[in-house]
Amino acid sequence: MQRFVLFSRQRQPQVQTPVIVAVGMLIGALWYFTRSFEPDLIWLCAAAIVTTTFTLASTRFPTGVFQVGLLFFAISLGALAGGFASFRVSTTSVMEETGPVWLEGWIENALPAARGVRLEIRVHAIDGWSPESAPSRVRLTHRLSLNSEPGRFVRCWAVLRPPPAPVLKDDYAFDMQAWFDGLGAVGYVQGRCRGASLGAPVSTRASIENWISTRRRELGRYVHTASGERAGGFAAALASGDRSLMPLNDQEALRGSGLAHLLAISGLHMGIVGGLVFLLSWRIGALFEGVALRWHVKKPAAIIAIGACFVYLILSGASVSTQRAFIMASVLFGAVLIDRTAFSLRSLSIAMILVILWVPWSVLTPGFQMSFAATGALIACYERWQTRARSQPLVRRRRAIYWVQSLIVTSTVSGLATMPFALFHFGRAASGGFIANLLAMPIISLISAPAAAAALLLAPLHFDWMALRVFGWSLEMVLAIAHAFSSLVPDDLWTFPAMPGASLCVAASAIIWFCLSRSTWQAWMGALGLIGLSLVVWGASAKDRLHWSPSGELYLESFKGHLSQAQLYAGNGLSPLRFKDKRAARICVGMQVCKFTYAGVDVEYDRAINQLNFATMNGENRAITWSQVMRENGVSLVFAGGTLRPETKFACGRRPWRPCRQKAGAP
Repeated sequence: MQRFVLFSRQRQPQVQTPVIVAVGMLIGALWYFTRSFEPDLIWLCAAAIVTTTFTLASTRFPTGVFQVGLLFFAISLGALAGGFASFRVSTTSVMEETGPVWLEGWIENALPAARGVRLEIRVHAIDGWSPESAPSRVRLTHRLSLNSEPGRFVRCWAVLRPPPAPVLKDDYAFDMQAWFDGLGAVGYVQGRCRGASLGAPVSTRASIENWISTRRRELGRYVHTASGERAGGFAAALASGDRSLMPLNDQEALRGSGLAHLLAISGLHMGIVGGLVFLLSWRIGALFEGVALRWHVKKPAAIIAIGACFVYLILSGASVSTQRAFIMASVLFGAVLIDRTAFSLRSLSIAMILVILWVPWSVLTPGFQMSFAATGALIACYERWQTRARSQPLVRRRRAIYWVQSLIVTSTVSGLATMPFALFHFGRAASGGFIANLLAMPIISLISAPAAAAALLLAPLHFDWMALRVFGWSLEMVLAIAHAFSSLVPDDLWTFPAMPGASLCVAASAIIWFCLSRSTWQAWMGALGLIGLSLVVWGASAKDRLHWSPSGELYLESFKGHLSQAQLYAGNGLSPLRFKDKRAARICVGMQVCKFTYAGVDVEYDRAINQLNFATMNGENRAITWSQVMRENGVSLVFAGGTLRPETKFACGRRPWRPCRQKAGAP
């Protein structure tokens, strides 16, 4: 039987079909989710049909024409995946601030917060609300001591608010993520949530999710106790994804030192679980001579490893990053089943395609971008390294030296590949991240991972506590490294202006070029050229910016990235997440009338009338009131040539996750 034309084209070495499709789908999904309007699903389907027809017809033409057609087909497919995701999701959201109201539900998760604990609750009922108008899930900040656990039914006296939209251009779109996660409201608890006697949820799905939440919490507490008090919370986060037992200062230290990737249940953890199960199943199967001679024992071992990864996916909470890691692990072990190379750009591309089809909105998250960028760059580096090693067969490789070289290359390449995304999303780069990873990863690889594997093996014999204590001891060393390097360099030593989306796209293109180039010289020269272009775009877009947030804070960001902050009003809105981890100089502390000059513009704020007045260099006068800030969900002004230019944001009501809502305190 003749093979399908696309796969016959795949046999040509110059065409990499999965890579082209993955890149195209990424572009299409990004296009869909960054539009200021909702693309019509009918037009997306029509575009997919047209590009499919063109791609099939282009198989009769030269390879370049086929590649162009395939790219446009993949772009339309990525946009269509986003359209279908929006079509199938239906989240009931709170439209305005409400409460306090009595809310009943089951605690699904508990996360540490700056003030208290954030509870994710599956709603059973809200007093005075019909089941149709009540959100299915909410997230509440619980400021007092929590006397309940995930999986328990509670009653809370809570204030509910709509999931907040970004207050700053290019800031993290929490409302979109909440909409796709089924989170219909955020808010806070007045007093304390109290346990109640209602049993498990009625629906089968809710009962299963409630059972999983309970088991996760039990696993986290057990690992926390067995691993020791100092690193028990860190160990619990790695084992179950439950960070509520981990102190906030440890989390901040991991972020400040560039080791925060250890917290996310992702490829590292999935690789430990799947790799251990695969290796054990393979070796145990090889012990039986009759089985080993008749069957390829690697393939049953790969199937068992996929099952183990699926169990870990469920127990760890099945977050988006964990789903992505599971898909990538499944592709890896699936490559073993079909006798293909597991670690290759082809396997990575297939994983990206599946992730975009399953959770297309994740393309905007830093986890998706950083994990695929780092993995792709590492695969490209090691493929070139192996090619060079094969061309020099007489060179004897020393294991210790090779291991050190691999560690340095891994830390360097992954750090460089993820740096643009860290700068865009977080506005900062860990100064000592490279050295911190060089010191921490050997501990994780040589001590933590084997100890975790030993704990898994010894659990049926009830001797896992010994391995977990070693696991906790190794994580204590990692935390010591994190605290040392997070405080080694002051936060304000390296400051960067806000990175625009165009600059990030050019930097991402550099990574893609590096991965796809055939020669090392072409890879580095092209990547460096694109990085230089990205820096030019970044520098050209840097402007002095003033932002008055609905939280009541005034932020002054210079074109060099220096940040100043003034608390003008006690608002209850959201401050920019981009500025959350940046150190800001405080101005106008306790002053009734605040006057200062910024970027050649005279600024005056009068607390009596709660109004911000400007007198620009060209004589233009402008005033911003608190009502305008609340109505527009924050006001941003860019300084350019002595004039003020409002920074536009996406209007509400044009995407399903961003309806126009009534702001509390607005006229």
